[in-house]
Amino acid sequence: MISVANLSLRYGKRILFEDVNVKFSPGNCYGVIGANGAGKTTFIKILSGEVDATTGSVSMSPGERMSVLKQNHHEFDDFPVLQTVIMGNKKLWQIMEEKDAIYLKPDFSDADGHRAADLEGQFADMEGWNADSDAANLLSDLGIKEHQHQLLIKELNGKEKVRVLLAQALFGNPDVLLLDEPTNDLDVDTINWLENFLADFQNTVIVVSHDRHFLDAVCTHIADIDFNKIQLYTGNYTFWYESSQLALRQRGDQNKKVEDKRKELQEFIERFSANASKSRQATSRKKLLEKLVIDDIKASTRKYPGIIFRPDRECGDQILRLEGLGKKNSDGNYLFKNISFALDKGDKVAILSRDHNAISVFFEVLLNNEKADEGELLWGQTITTSYLPNENGKYFNGDYNLVDWLRQYSSEKDETYIRGFLGKMLFSGEEVFKMSNVLSGGEKVRCMVSRMMLTNANCLVMDEPTNHLDLESITAFNNALIDWKHNAIFTSHDHAFMQSIANRIIEITPKGVIDKRMTYDEFIADEKVKEQREILYKGFALKA
Repeated sequence: MISVANLSLRYGKRILFEDVNVKFSPGNCYGVIGANGAGKTTFIKILSGEVDATTGSVSMSPGERMSVLKQNHHEFDDFPVLQTVIMGNKKLWQIMEEKDAIYLKPDFSDADGHRAADLEGQFADMEGWNADSDAANLLSDLGIKEHQHQLLIKELNGKEKVRVLLAQALFGNPDVLLLDEPTNDLDVDTINWLENFLADFQNTVIVVSHDRHFLDAVCTHIADIDFNKIQLYTGNYTFWYESSQLALRQRGDQNKKVEDKRKELQEFIERFSANASKSRQATSRKKLLEKLVIDDIKASTRKYPGIIFRPDRECGDQILRLEGLGKKNSDGNYLFKNISFALDKGDKVAILSRDHNAISVFFEVLLNNEKADEGELLWGQTITTSYLPNENGKYFNGDYNLVDWLRQYSSEKDETYIRGFLGKMLFSGEEVFKMSNVLSGGEKVRCMVSRMMLTNANCLVMDEPTNHLDLESITAFNNALIDWKHNAIFTSHDHAFMQSIANRIIEITPKGVIDKRMTYDEFIADEKVKEQREILYKGFALKA
């Protein structure tokens, strides 16, 4: 167990946490959520001891060990991969180092012998003889090949380093596991493995993630940071979100009787309990939900953006047609080749590839920002596009406030009109006069979404649209695209986003295309698709 008592953190006049009291118990997984800037990562750092609180304390049960997913990807550059994983258990690693140092002594004494015997006993108690094989199994499960286990960390690419550091955090069955964005740079199969690992993990897990599918799969509780406090709620993220929205609606319905509200909430809890019982990752959640008191469910104070896309005109019958489209990289190798398909009305297409750079270039070709090396593409005459790129820095080089920045993209120049679109993305009051070249990553994406809404296009093209956004903005964006009845072409690492929006999956490869009218979950589970992928990617090596 890990306990937080009377914790406060202040930076000058800014209060991040005030009088926080919370306990995290074994056998539970807690998802830490909160708006951007609420202090999610800072809270993890306070728990790990990396950041000192202004007041209060953090304590663990005696003899327990904490493990933290490291964010410094260069900290272990000069250490071998396997060794780096074992170093996750600091006590075991120290015993191994001291033991080896004693045995290497040229003048081995009786005292050394007694100390070595003591260390050997501790080593055996900690099952140290299994350390190498346990670490190797973790690495293999996370996609690090056996021939890489003896390489130095600096010889790996960035995504491989992330996996090694994740293996380091998971190694040795820690009593408390702290994970900040553990799914970053992981593929679908590895995320699924991690979900199953954490579902079977019997100790305490505290995780920060913007991946709603992951939070739903692993969390038994949500730790909500709001108004400088942390409130624990039973259930996963979707349960927290939907119940808080239900409570908010009920609070606004002054005419509804208290007993009717109570009955509605009870039916809601029972529905989620039934769903939870069907999930392997949530075996304990059904019992937890059944213990809920109605008053435990409170309305969220979150502000959600108002994302609404309205096209100026309907799409005609001709949307987009590609014939034999191909593009090479600077080395002359194909990023994608033989890409042929046509969009139908209402298609919302998720684009996949093992090489994300191939997708970004593909989108640039679609928008005529780059030329294909071969093949042709033809947009229908009625189609207007709006593009949300993954890299948006070039849009924010000018010396504009937000009103003037957005005004560039509008035929209607009236300030009230422009401010309306900024307001939908939660830029209000004096914020709209903030300079566009000093925005955070999340603020830039929110501005780009304002720009998208302003264009009134009938086909949306989006490259990782949820990057840098908080959960509230992601949820609002997701809901807007579920309601969108026109065409969309997009890619995302957000599993829930892909599953809930796409009605067609297209994977582009260096040798051809896989095109299936099915959901994302159906696509990644389809055995025939897996066989086809292996054929089309054969001989393809992804560079660092």
